[in-house]
Amino acid sequence: MTETRYEHIMLTEDSVPMIVGTKMKLVELVLDHIAYGWSPEELHFQHPILTMGQIHSALAYYWDHKSEMGEDIERGLQAVDELRRTVKPSPLIEKLKRPR
Repeated sequence: MTETRYEHIMLTEDSVPMIVGTKMKLVELVLDHIAYGWSPEELHFQHPILTMGQIHSALAYYWDHKSEMGEDIERGLQAVDELRRTVKPSPLIEKLKRPR
């Protein structure tokens, strides 16, 4: 792990920002903030394991690195789309989709 200027954020060997003291990737918290519009207080309610300091530090990191993180999020979405196109659904999914 590599320290950052943000007290509660460390970078993994692969330069993935993580919240210190947890196994949570910063992008997980950021996606909740973006997708649901959750405030820091709501993020804390939804993730009580995190302190308000960790949440604010994570959001500060996000806003300071918004374009880079946005590109990472977009690459992840493209990878999911590609998997959906190329991976055959499981037999269970097919069975659940069949009309009764």
